[in-house]
Amino acid sequence: MSKIIKDTKDPGSSKLKRTLLEKFSIAELNPMQIEVGKVMRMKSDLVLLSPTGSGKTLAFLLPLLESMDLNNPEIQALIIVPSRELAQQIEQVLRNLGSGFKVNAVYGGRSGTLDKIELKHKPAVLIGTPGRIADRFRRDTYSLDHVKTLILDEYDKSLEIGFDLEMSEIIESLPNVKQRILTSATRDAKIPAFVGMRKPVHISYHKGGNTNLEIKAILSPDKDKLETLKKALAYVGDVPGIIFCNFKDALGRVSDYLWEHDIAHEPYHGGMEQVDRERTLVKFRNGTNQLLLATDLAARGLDIPEIKFIIHYHLPPHSKEFTHRNGRTARMNRDGIAYVLHWKEEALPDFIQELHPEKLEAADLPEAVSVKKQDWNTLYITGGRKDKISKGDIAGLFHKQGEIEKEQLGLIELKQNCTYVGVHSDIAESLIEKTNNTKLKKKKVRISLI
Repeated sequence: MSKIIKDTKDPGSSKLKRTLLEKFSIAELNPMQIEVGKVMRMKSDLVLLSPTGSGKTLAFLLPLLESMDLNNPEIQALIIVPSRELAQQIEQVLRNLGSGFKVNAVYGGRSGTLDKIELKHKPAVLIGTPGRIADRFRRDTYSLDHVKTLILDEYDKSLEIGFDLEMSEIIESLPNVKQRILTSATRDAKIPAFVGMRKPVHISYHKGGNTNLEIKAILSPDKDKLETLKKALAYVGDVPGIIFCNFKDALGRVSDYLWEHDIAHEPYHGGMEQVDRERTLVKFRNGTNQLLLATDLAARGLDIPEIKFIIHYHLPPHSKEFTHRNGRTARMNRDGIAYVLHWKEEALPDFIQELHPEKLEAADLPEAVSVKKQDWNTLYITGGRKDKISKGDIAGLFHKQGEIEKEQLGLIELKQNCTYVGVHSDIAESLIEKTNNTKLKKKKVRISLI
């Protein structure tokens, strides 16, 4: 059995509790996570409806790991997700849990050859997007007879973007599934018959809404809201946040305006290469950049905690998009604010008006008091997990050979073939000079700024 213990309600001094405290900064599981654990241990099929940021990933991963066998060399669980970023996020959470099980994620935008190499030794848990998993199942010859648990995370999103055929093909290839888990942040999402749900238990935590979220409308005197956006950003201050636009082309125009006014930010949209999307999120997580300018690609399934505000530069077309965007802030019982920018002459959609947002005039917004914070840079290292490099190896190199202080080292993100590290800006260049072309384990690594 897994090293993850079964008593998730009261982990005591267990490895699980230490992991939750150290890796995820939570003291105990929330009611939703506890309820999901109880249902999954009953081996019932489950449909979980819970807002973005409520902790769904840990809710299904912890009981999943309890049910698995460390002595089984075959794939035991399959997790299907709608996006590359969500696949990467779940893979990282599983690795952080330190369960002892091999985990791999496959998705579009990276080499199929790399998938083949990584899957040569079968993972206990396989995570991926429908298109890439279906492709691997067609090409590879490993047995799927031991897959007992199927999890469709954000299943409605996979259906929404047209993965019906691939999902149906995948599910048909799994002969011995004993438990099916579906999750969604959307109410009333339809479940297709091909999933094969059997008397599922329904758990919904949508009832009360997000009581920690404030919604405010900022009234723009002009139809073109760029100047109002600049005032809004000065008003919220230097804290992490996301600006949402409806379309990629409009996002480019907003980005140009922000750069013209020296407002640092990172664009994020589906037209970017996968490596650029990954680096954008890394730099956002480690504090190199505080502001994400994004399409609805960033509304769901991204590991970007501690968001203090959301700005809807464009009004979302439906209440569903509004809910998902807002779910990026006020997560896990934290406070957050969603600002809606709109021209004074236009009417707010009914789904926003019924929330009775506080209305603010753009011209009357005061600027936030500027608080000088430490600036961060992101370093790129040409070595990762496949080279047997650990976070401790990197920290040791930077502290000893790089001669930096503990507080000058930030978030370390290990990938399969590389590593990203946040460091104080004032020592980044000198750190590279002292550590570039150094051996980590058996690999000579290059270190550079991104």
